Amino acid sequence: MKQNHFELFQLPASFTVDADALDTAYRDVQGRVHPDRFVNATDAEKRVAMQWATRANEAYQTLRNPQKRAQYLCEINGVDLQTESNTAMPAAFLMQQMEWREELEDARASKDAGALDSLDAQLRRERQGMLEQVGRQLDSADYHGAAQTVRAMMFLDKFGEEVQYAFEALDA
Repeated sequence: MKQNHFELFQLPASFTVDADALDTAYRDVQGRVHPDRFVNATDAEKRVAMQWATRANEAYQTLRNPQKRAQYLCEINGVDLQTESNTAMPAAFLMQQMEWREELEDARASKDAGALDSLDAQLRRERQGMLEQVGRQLDSADYHGAAQTVRAMMFLDKFGEEVQYAFEALDA
C-alpha cells in the first residue's frame, strides 16, 4: 500500500485530472477489492480487501475534490501545508477578508438576502480564481506557493460557511 493515490488509479500526478478516467479507474479498483468478492476468503484476506477498498474510497474522494487534490499534491511533493501552525496570509488577502466580514455583518444586521447573495457570488469567483492559480502553481512545481493558495482557499471555505449560516438565519 505504498502507492500514492495517483499510482493506485494509474493516473499522472497532476492537478488536472480526467474525471472519466478517475471514475473508471476507481470502479476497476473497487471491482477487484470490494469485500463482497471475498465472502469465502480467510479472515486475513477479508481484512486486506477491506483495507484496499477503504484506501480506494479515500483516494477517490481526495482526487475528485480539486482543493483536496491540490493539498495532496503538495504533501506528496514534500510540502506540509501547516494548516494548524501557519496562518500567515498576504496583507491584501487579509484586507479583503476584513471587508467581506464587514459586508457580512452589515447584511446580517439589515437581514439583506441580496447582499448575502452578492457576497456569496464574490466568494465563488474568488475561489474559482484560486483554483486556477493553484493549478498553475502545481503545474509549474511551485508547491510552496500552491500550499499558500490552498491555505487561502481554506479561509474562503470557512468564511463561505459563515455566509451560509447567515442565509439559514434569514430563513429561520
